[in-house]
Amino acid sequence: MAFFIYFVAMAEEFKRFNRIRSRLFVIVFGTDTPAGKLFDVVLLIAILLSIVVVMLESIGALRDNYLDVFLVLEWSFTALFSVEYLLRLFITRKPKTYVFSFLGLIDLIALLPTYISIFVTGGSYLVVIRAIRLLRVFRILKLTRYLEEARVLAKALQGAQRKILIFMGAVSTLVVITGTLMYLIEGGENGFTSIPQSIYWAVVTVTTVGYGDIAPQTVLGQSFATVLMLMGYAIIAVPTGIMTTEMNRLDKVEDKKCPRCDEGNRRNANYCFKCGQKMI
Repeated sequence: MAFFIYFVAMAEEFKRFNRIRSRLFVIVFGTDTPAGKLFDVVLLIAILLSIVVVMLESIGALRDNYLDVFLVLEWSFTALFSVEYLLRLFITRKPKTYVFSFLGLIDLIALLPTYISIFVTGGSYLVVIRAIRLLRVFRILKLTRYLEEARVLAKALQGAQRKILIFMGAVSTLVVITGTLMYLIEGGENGFTSIPQSIYWAVVTVTTVGYGDIAPQTVLGQSFATVLMLMGYAIIAVPTGIMTTEMNRLDKVEDKKCPRCDEGNRRNANYCFKCGQKMI
């Protein structure tokens, strides 16, 4: 009898435990409830503030005067993100899947630098510690889970990757040819000391960056550079057009059809813009 009572009590505890996990799952992984939205907002603010702290800490004058403040803030953010990470492990049904997922790895990267800096000590390792701690800026990648359009952009990149690869191949061929020609036209006496150096100049010119560290001196070289600069403006527009076309195609493919009037709506629409019917 005592064993039966103990078994029933344990069963009730297990049910209560599962209910708690389910509620926490809705809050942490969902955004449809006020508590879930509040959790996301607080986490977003913490991520942004932690990035600001990393940036301010890189300023020598501020680091020298407020190092203790930066340390307290950093460990506070690390503690917060550690609790968040453990909470996600606790409530997910497949912790291993979460740990090795993209977002799970990003969450882990956001934590490790601060903890690693505890064990890496000694004057000769100061540069290493600084480099490790600067990796904290990768916490900005934690923002990806809150960008609804990130999925669309990723799918557009995936759909356009072949066109972009062909385009990049064509541009690479162009800069190799133009760099070689400029090496023949200008020569080492005008700064074009090698074909790789000339290719570097061609890349800078085609992308319209124009550092000015190398410049053609002859009339023929300047004329050739002018043509290349004008071509650069047209070249820059190509990948933009490819991505725009692909995103427009995805918008049409992923349109929601209204169950009442069959009108096409945006994929994230909750109600039909024409008749007001709730979208499924």
